[in-house]
Amino acid sequence: MEERTRAEVIHASLKRAIIEQALEPGAKLSEDMVGETFGASRTIARRALELLAAEELVEFKPNRGAFVARPTLEQGRDLFGVRIDLERVVVRRLTGTLARKDIKRLKAMVAREHHAHHHVLPDYIRLAAEFHCVLGEMTGSAVLARLLTQLVWRSALVLRLYGKPRWDSCNIQEHLDLIEALAGRDADRADALMLQHLNSVLLRALDGDERVRDSEPGEVLLRYARTA
Repeated sequence: MEERTRAEVIHASLKRAIIEQALEPGAKLSEDMVGETFGASRTIARRALELLAAEELVEFKPNRGAFVARPTLEQGRDLFGVRIDLERVVVRRLTGTLARKDIKRLKAMVAREHHAHHHVLPDYIRLAAEFHCVLGEMTGSAVLARLLTQLVWRSALVLRLYGKPRWDSCNIQEHLDLIEALAGRDADRADALMLQHLNSVLLRALDGDERVRDSEPGEVLLRYARTA
């Protein structure tokens, strides 16, 4: 496997661990640990970490190495405000334009969400987030999709740090209602549903109290390396 390809595989596994909230914000990700866990060189491990840093999921600290990003509450609220504005643009672009195959794809995603939520699987948070990323992709705007995806993934870090205990990442029925609205031609209704949904998921989930568990990054990485 080529070095770049191997780095991308490791990047995807680390990203999944962060999005699924298995890796805690602030956890140290040393190149040696990442490389040893995934059976790769330090050069490849560093490249994987650099890819995560480009998405603002990891930050490099001078003379200390790489850490899972740990945004402040103020940064989180700013991020959510921008994300809400951007997703309202998305629904206005999509309303009445989706093909049958698009609707089918979105409903299939919600079905996977429901399964993961019902069985308390760790990928539920990631699947709920991916629903929003796919909406961005369906606009056909590479710029819009890229910006939204970055905001969605960073939202998981903020919610892990400051979210209320036992909050649900996304209300599955709200996703279904949104699909129905997008399939129609009432842009105002779709906009209102998205605004209500995001206000509930993002703003009401934050209570300002920071919550981070003690964890061993090595054990978490080993679990995700098995599926890489």
